[in-house]
Amino acid sequence: MIKNMNVLVVDIGGTHVKVFANGRDAHREFESGPELTPKRMVSGVSKLVADWKYDVVSIGYPGPVLRDRPVSEPWNLGKGWVGFNFEAAFKCPVKVLNDAAMQALGSYKRGKMLFLGLGTGLGSALIVDGIVEPMELGHLPYKKATFEDYIGVRGLAKYGKKKWRSYVADAVERLIAAIEPDEVVLGGGNIKKLKELPSGCRFGDNANAFLGGLRLWQKSGARGNFTNAKRRPRKRKQSPFNSPNETKRSRV
Repeated sequence: MIKNMNVLVVDIGGTHVKVFANGRDAHREFESGPELTPKRMVSGVSKLVADWKYDVVSIGYPGPVLRDRPVSEPWNLGKGWVGFNFEAAFKCPVKVLNDAAMQALGSYKRGKMLFLGLGTGLGSALIVDGIVEPMELGHLPYKKATFEDYIGVRGLAKYGKKKWRSYVADAVERLIAAIEPDEVVLGGGNIKKLKELPSGCRFGDNANAFLGGLRLWQKSGARGNFTNAKRRPRKRKQSPFNSPNETKRSRV
């Protein structure tokens, strides 16, 4: 963290906007929803943290982001996010990151980590040696639709918990085989509906989004210090994508 910098972290969700800052013991929040526009978000945040001092802002946005700007409107919030000038609104430097990527950054420990957020849809991000790459794995084809249709809330409602859990385990296994991460972190509000963790995973915490927002303002060299990124040797095992006579590397 740049010395003496006060960072305000804003995590925008479909039901709540949560805010946190370094040096604070707890977060604050207010309700969001389909009427929440970026102007209303900024106004709500400014009122909520009127007694806080901050120099910069990190925003976790529920959608794709390019160069600190949303590139599409969120389906569960109001309109006006694309093209909105967050720095002018907050009157300070602002970094915007996909919300799953921000939680991934806060969950990161080392090497190559895949983050999957089990929420309304399927959030996803990959971090390699401290470099964050937001992804849209939920839109990839799976069975008769997409991963998101089976392991997002639509799949949970349509198939029930038992079948949904089997789809989550299968999807995770397939993505591990394809991406070959050192570890997988499962986050999002629906992880509490899992009876057990799929093989090769650990649970994340939604609060890690706040840590990710703080880490956004660390210098690249400082990020290398906390990542301790080292690749581990991987055993070889059969992949669900290959024939019985083929093998590919996978996570231990």
